[in-house]
Amino acid sequence: MKNKRISSQKKQAILFSFAIALVLAASGLVPRAQTPAQAAGQGQAAGRGQGRGQPGGQGRGGGAGGGQADPWPGKKKLLAVADTQSGFHHDSISHALATVEQIGRQSGAYVTIIATDSQLITKGQVAGTGRYEGRGVNARTLDYYDAIFMLPSGYGVLSDQQKKDLLAFVHDDGKGLVVGHATGVAFTNWPEFGEMVGGYMDSEFNANARIIVEDPKFPGADAWGATTFMFDDQHPVFKEPYSRDKVHVIMRLDPASLSEQNRQRRPDSDFAVVWAKSYGKGRVYNVGWGHPDTTWDDPHFQKMMLEAIKWAMGVTPADVTPRPFPGTAAK
Repeated sequence: MKNKRISSQKKQAILFSFAIALVLAASGLVPRAQTPAQAAGQGQAAGRGQGRGQPGGQGRGGGAGGGQADPWPGKKKLLAVADTQSGFHHDSISHALATVEQIGRQSGAYVTIIATDSQLITKGQVAGTGRYEGRGVNARTLDYYDAIFMLPSGYGVLSDQQKKDLLAFVHDDGKGLVVGHATGVAFTNWPEFGEMVGGYMDSEFNANARIIVEDPKFPGADAWGATTFMFDDQHPVFKEPYSRDKVHVIMRLDPASLSEQNRQRRPDSDFAVVWAKSYGKGRVYNVGWGHPDTTWDDPHFQKMMLEAIKWAMGVTPADVTPRPFPGTAAK
């Protein structure tokens, strides 16, 4: 009788547990078992979301951390990159990156992610090492950003795929690219880059030169409050593929303010130093200045850069139709 009683109690316990399980399953508190095909489908969707910024990740352009929530929802995003692994590292680069980040935060116009290498210029995954072996370590891909600010020098270390991703970021995705001092000597072995930014540098010189503002209506071009002003920096002299048929010149040097030796660097007197251009669906802004720290401390220059970045991000519109050289006289 005792054994029968124990057996009866066990049966009651089993029936009670089974009833509880049915209630929980009906309420959705217990996940239903998946078929292998369902599990595989969910894994593929999550992988696509994490790697390419598609559904499956919570933030735009999610990389390996695509499931992370965007810490700056609703804000424009700028990726600031100093790609100098193969070229000259100017002393002002760190200050330039910090200044670009600061003016974005102070104005509330955008937030900046700073990288001292170029590995984040990718739409794919950056392979980790050590404890991250076999995992992607970039929390976001290029799809997350609205524009890139670059200070490259030398041939760079971008892979062929990264080069394709950078071109597509601007040309196909309609995003922005802002490039600063020394970009004219960057990627000179990559013709597509020269076409995208508008020209390579032929030479440079230091001078306190008079600047002529060709387009005072362009965002930030009025930062000095005049259509001419003096500016002391290391000025670049551009060569092909630079052409007035391809870029919209915003500022140029007044050759009358230069020494005879420096005037001879461009016999046509077309010393463009700041321009903007369309590249496919996207926007490119090229400023040749920024060699010394003092340039980045100049509040006029900071205002110009802030407005330039906003234009590159598509916040502020502007006409960038190429125009012919107006001549040497100051307007």
